[in-house]
Amino acid sequence: MVFTDAQGRVLFCSPVQPGSCADITQARQLGLAQLLADGSFMEILADAGYQGMGAQTGGRVVTPPHRKFKKNAPAWYEERHEQQRKAHSSRRIRVEHGIAHLKNWRALARHLGRREHMSDIVQAVAGPLSHQQTSTLGQAPRT
Repeated sequence: MVFTDAQGRVLFCSPVQPGSCADITQARQLGLAQLLADGSFMEILADAGYQGMGAQTGGRVVTPPHRKFKKNAPAWYEERHEQQRKAHSSRRIRVEHGIAHLKNWRALARHLGRREHMSDIVQAVAGPLSHQQTSTLGQAPRT
């Protein structure tokens, strides 16, 4: 699980879970649902893997719209669903860019070592990446 700010800068990377684990299960195990339910209001833009967590956190976790009709949906519903999905995707693109920057680091992209060390490597890469993104914030873009 990776948290970024609105500009896509990495703020937090959770430890890597062994095996496959659903996104929402990992969030619950880390105590994210309880933290958001009890804390101050903050909006978290999540992907479809966190569907249903918004109800547990008082609307603080925003996920893409759920498809109500599986078959024979009315045309107006399809159009509205597509607009809502694109609006959520447009707001969330910075989050995806932040995750992509993390994956671009060679240590993660070409990891050939033991899986037990992956959590330490992710944490080690997230620190310099966050520092790099913060330090380049004040610089003018190169042309």
